Amino acid sequence: MGYLKQIDVENFKSWKGKQTIGPFKRFSCIIGTNGSGKSNVMDALGFVMGERASSLRVKQTKDLIYGAHVNKPVSRTASVTMRYCSDNDEETIFSRTISGESSEYRVNGRQVTPSRYTAELEKIGVVVKARNCLVFQGTVESIAMMNAKERTKLFERISNSIELANEYDAKLAALHNAKEDTWFHFNRKRAAAAEKKQVFKDKTEAEKYQALLEQLNESKLQLSLFQLYHNERGINALVETLREKQEAVTVKKSVVEEWEQTVKAQKKEHGRLSRELQKLEKEIKSQEETLNHQRPQYIKAKVNTSHHQRKVEEVHTSLLKTQRQQAKKEQELQELKTELAELEKAWRVFEAEIAERAAQRGEDVQLEEAQLERYKELKELARKKGAVLLQKAEKLHREVKADREKLEFDKRRESEVEINIKHAEEHLDELNRRAGKLEEYSITSNKALDEQRERERCLRQMLERGRVRMLELNEELGVVGQELQSARMDSQENRRQQRRDEIFQSLCRLYPDVVYGRLMDLCQPIHKKYQLAVTKVFGHYMNAIVVSSAKVARDCIQIIKEERAERETFLPIDNLDVKPLNERLREVRGAKMVVDVVQCSQKAPQLKRVVQFVCGNSLVCENLKDARRVAFDGPERLKTVSLDGTLFSKSGVISGGSVHLRHKARRWEEKDMNGLKERKEQLSAELRELIKLKRKEAELHQITAQAQGIQTRLKYSNSELGSVRKKNIPACQSEISRLQSELSNLKSQIEMQTNNLKVNDSRVSALQDELNHMEDTVFSDFCAEIGVANIREYEQDYLRQQGEIENKRLQFESQRTRLNTQLEYEQEQLYKQHRLISKMEDSIKKEEEVILMLKEDEKKLLAAVDESQVKLQDLKNKQAEQKSYVNKAKADLDKRISGLQENSRDLVKQQKEMISVETALEHQRLCKHNLLLGCKIEGLPLTVLSGTLDDISDIQLDSDSVSITTQDIYEREEQILIDYRPLGDHLKSLTEEQEVMTQLEVLREKVSSLERMIHMSKPPNMKALEKMIEVKDTFRGVADAFEASASVSKKCYQEFEQVKSMRFHRFSQCFEHVSVSINHIYQDLCRNNSAQATLSAENPDEPYLGGISYNCVAPGKRFMSMDNLSGGEKSIAALALVFAIHSFRPAPFFVLDEVDAALDNTNIGKVTSFIREQSRNNFQVIVISLKEEFYSRSDALLGVYSEFDDCMSSHLLSLDLTPYPINDENGNEREMGMM
Repeated sequence: MGYLKQIDVENFKSWKGKQTIGPFKRFSCIIGTNGSGKSNVMDALGFVMGERASSLRVKQTKDLIYGAHVNKPVSRTASVTMRYCSDNDEETIFSRTISGESSEYRVNGRQVTPSRYTAELEKIGVVVKARNCLVFQGTVESIAMMNAKERTKLFERISNSIELANEYDAKLAALHNAKEDTWFHFNRKRAAAAEKKQVFKDKTEAEKYQALLEQLNESKLQLSLFQLYHNERGINALVETLREKQEAVTVKKSVVEEWEQTVKAQKKEHGRLSRELQKLEKEIKSQEETLNHQRPQYIKAKVNTSHHQRKVEEVHTSLLKTQRQQAKKEQELQELKTELAELEKAWRVFEAEIAERAAQRGEDVQLEEAQLERYKELKELARKKGAVLLQKAEKLHREVKADREKLEFDKRRESEVEINIKHAEEHLDELNRRAGKLEEYSITSNKALDEQRERERCLRQMLERGRVRMLELNEELGVVGQELQSARMDSQENRRQQRRDEIFQSLCRLYPDVVYGRLMDLCQPIHKKYQLAVTKVFGHYMNAIVVSSAKVARDCIQIIKEERAERETFLPIDNLDVKPLNERLREVRGAKMVVDVVQCSQKAPQLKRVVQFVCGNSLVCENLKDARRVAFDGPERLKTVSLDGTLFSKSGVISGGSVHLRHKARRWEEKDMNGLKERKEQLSAELRELIKLKRKEAELHQITAQAQGIQTRLKYSNSELGSVRKKNIPACQSEISRLQSELSNLKSQIEMQTNNLKVNDSRVSALQDELNHMEDTVFSDFCAEIGVANIREYEQDYLRQQGEIENKRLQFESQRTRLNTQLEYEQEQLYKQHRLISKMEDSIKKEEEVILMLKEDEKKLLAAVDESQVKLQDLKNKQAEQKSYVNKAKADLDKRISGLQENSRDLVKQQKEMISVETALEHQRLCKHNLLLGCKIEGLPLTVLSGTLDDISDIQLDSDSVSITTQDIYEREEQILIDYRPLGDHLKSLTEEQEVMTQLEVLREKVSSLERMIHMSKPPNMKALEKMIEVKDTFRGVADAFEASASVSKKCYQEFEQVKSMRFHRFSQCFEHVSVSINHIYQDLCRNNSAQATLSAENPDEPYLGGISYNCVAPGKRFMSMDNLSGGEKSIAALALVFAIHSFRPAPFFVLDEVDAALDNTNIGKVTSFIREQSRNNFQVIVISLKEEFYSRSDALLGVYSEFDDCMSSHLLSLDLTPYPINDENGNEREMGMM
């Protein structure tokens, strides 16, 4: 057996420099710590065996160089060399070197191509694509988790059947295409054969059908000749009757025209008078505006005059009051002067009395000179002895005197304060009365202001509502005007339409209950977006007039002819052939029936029938795409129209919307023209009334001015009231309080001073008693000498009199001071009153001058107002007179209109009779036209003596789309003379209408019988003979194409079967081998013969198209799927599949990376034993393992460790374990010495 000897690496991944990994024994284990570089050994083996860089955990080949993962590669190249020894120990060296972005491959030192390199590896049993010698980390777990489809892909890769997959798919697709082509040509061949058979049958039926058609044409010719012959007889009779009626109508028309001229002249006169009335109304309006402008000015002047008059009255009232106060002050001042004069007189009398008493007293006690000198000496002695007491007495006398003076002053001040308090209280009363009057004026003014404000608010609201309404009316008038403007066409069209409308209105007056109106006026689309579509569907019926019966329609047509008006289309409700609606069409997606989007008027209950006749089963769609789809993509063609007016007919004709159609669609908006005009008149009348209301703005300005005047005066009054209430009255009250407080203080001081004066008087009495005792001692002898009890009798009589005199003088002085002070105060107040009165008088004088000027202005304004009122009244009188003229002219006009209407009714009656004849004649001519047109259309061999049937054209009912008139057609048809000789004489000789109708029914029945026979028989293919040759050629070509496609299909089948067989052989060879060997391998791994492992293909015929089921029965367990096995059981099962697949294409060595990761100790022992057995008998095994239980039973250990410099590098230690026996007592351990 060959084996892997060793590998040499140079700068590969974590292996720096040149290093040798090996030598490898039959069972070698690579161990090492995590991250030491163990798996890089696996990557080195994969690299040297040709694996791509993506399988080696890098993005590109140069990343395999040592240091490249940290952007510091140590070299530009790296290499791995594998040394393999064959059974005869012949060594083969496989080397792969990184060179730039690619690799160089060498075998025994010689550079070879990658394919050659792969072939040399396959010679030793290493298949790169199948990876039959490498099991990378995680592969076992991924195999355990594979589903059935993924297992199939694995087997295809191992068996190389995947190489045939693309070819297999291509051949299978070619076979399917060939079969479909063959089947297609077979169906064509079968259809061609059936068509050939049908053509022979159609030929026979066509001959029979042609004979019936010839017989039918002959019968139709007899019927048409019979109808035309008797039609011409009826036309000749009606023409004569019509001539007589037309002459009578002509005479009556001349009478009506005379009446019309009279009415026209009267209307002109009525219009002239109405215009004069309108002119007067404009003058009245202008005069009213002038008067409304003058009245506020007059009222404003009058209010201003009243204001100044009230102001003068108020000032005059205040003047009178002030004058009364002045008179009162003057009287009080005079009283004070009189009192002061009386006081002066009393003082002078008192002084005279004193002088007289002094003279008398000198005569009572007369001392001698010696006695007087002695008195003086004793008095000096007594003064010296009583000097101390005398000083005390004098001091106390001075204090008493001062207190008396202070008391007298306080009493005078008390009197003054009492007078001031009285005056202040009077002033306070005056202020309160003034405040009361101001408050009363404020309440009155507020009430008047509220009234003015309320009037102003009401009038302003009225004007505002009028203004808003005027804006609304102007806006609505603008909208109505725009609608009227957009509804108008050019003048030529207007005249035509006006003429048509006049005729239509006359028809409505003649037949009010049976002429319902134009179709477009009786209905409308439910939404504007449908207008174009409905207009397109209505077509020429849009302006059609709806009437109750065909007779009414004929009468109306006769009137139109007489008036030589535009042609009109009539829709008689009782004569319409209305087909029932197809209810299924309401369920069509994306479409609505036109009859459902048209809303009918309530005037004609039968109008739905008319709309159903015009619209039929037409459908309306939102857009062009839906309309086309609904029209042509269904099982049957439908008539549809889009919202833009594009119509899809059942025949396939498509007609689009146009400017003419859009213009025509505007008629929906124009149909309310009369209503818009009436609405415009109503709005204009309301607007004129609101303009009259606007004239009250002058009154509003006047009320506003009055309110502002009241508010201004109220503002000043409130300001004055506030000043009086908040300033003057509080100041006066404060002054009264201050004076009262001062008076109270004065009274307290007077009381206190009075008490002090009593105390001091008692002290003075005590001192005086001591002095008296001392004086009595000194003057005892002297008193005895002069004959008095004591010296005081002499002195007191004199001193008493002097004291009394002094007291009296003091009283006089105090009273005079008081009167002078009061007099000065009263004079000052009187002066102020004089100044105030002067100001008031000046103010009254100025105001009276202003009032005179204002009254002059008021008189002028009043005269202007009176003059305007007189002018206005004159204009109104003229207006009333003019109205009477207008009413009289209106009455004359109504009378003449009544006469015109009576003659018009007679004319209409005669016209009805004429129209009746014309209608009958028109009907006969139309019948003849239809008969001739029918003969022309059906191609009947009608013999014509003069003229030609080519002159007959179809009469279109839409007057807007045809240029030739019906009258022109009838005139040309009258020139056509028909040869009635083919018509039998017995048919010509019939004169009675009943006989004619009976014979007509016989001829019609004969034609109907032949038509029913033709209708019941299937219409044959009249081109059967021509088609026969074409069918034969087609059949021959289809048969040849079928044979050719059958041959191609057979060839494709053979090629496909060949590829299928090759793919099936490759896959089955691998699958059968693995299916047989996997059970034994699984039993060996489990060490139990009861274990079972089975592989089964879901598609036994072509197993590569289905999945592969893999099921295992673990020892001692029942059968279960892979998903229900434990982790260890799944790993054992996956390893069994790996070893079984390896046995299909055995390699000389087998490298596994950490296949024991998910195994427990028991399973590790079983797997290790199996691997040891295989390594001895079948192939070399190299395992990367981390579990001691596993690698302890190997033949050699390769230990990988890492060193760190700038970058981690891996190094290797090896140990040969063959000298060390396995411990048999513990099957998963080896007694090992020091490593």
